[in-house]
Amino acid sequence: MNKDFIADVDSNAIKSPVRIAFVTRRTSVQVKAADEDRLHTYPEVLFWAAVTVELLAMGLVLIALLFNAPLEGLADPSHTPNPAKAPWYFLGLQELLHYFPPVVAGVLAPTLVVIALVVIPYFNINIEAEGLFLKEKMRRLRIFIVTAIALCLFLLFFKVYVASSGVILRGGPFHIGS
Repeated sequence: MNKDFIADVDSNAIKSPVRIAFVTRRTSVQVKAADEDRLHTYPEVLFWAAVTVELLAMGLVLIALLFNAPLEGLADPSHTPNPAKAPWYFLGLQELLHYFPPVVAGVLAPTLVVIALVVIPYFNINIEAEGLFLKEKMRRLRIFIVTAIALCLFLLFFKVYVASSGVILRGGPFHIGS
């Protein structure tokens, strides 16, 4: 048996398939492979994925044509159902409007979510796997206290007393210790 491993570049993936395995100290080598007549490459897999999506779409259209959806009647502005509910995709916004003032629920919360989604990729990732609060404890505690105070003032400014009292009683936006 030839135990020489040679890395070579070849354009024929069926003739010379390459398999690479990384084995760590904690794992054992278990290779169960059989030579196949057909080797799926990226364009071929992409083609079959596209065919599957098209078949699924045609099936859904066929089901939609054969079965009627249980919809309500036409909207009548003189007779509003009680309670008036938004479509399911606005359920989160409707619940926010139920508990918070319109400025907070309709403008500030969605804006903060979008800003967070933009800023998150720029955060420093903890690659060393060290505890985040082990370094510079006093600086992090000051940031935590300032954030808790800012959150309390923000909630009190918009008269959200229930949420702000929870923040004050628990000692910040996150539970500290137990």
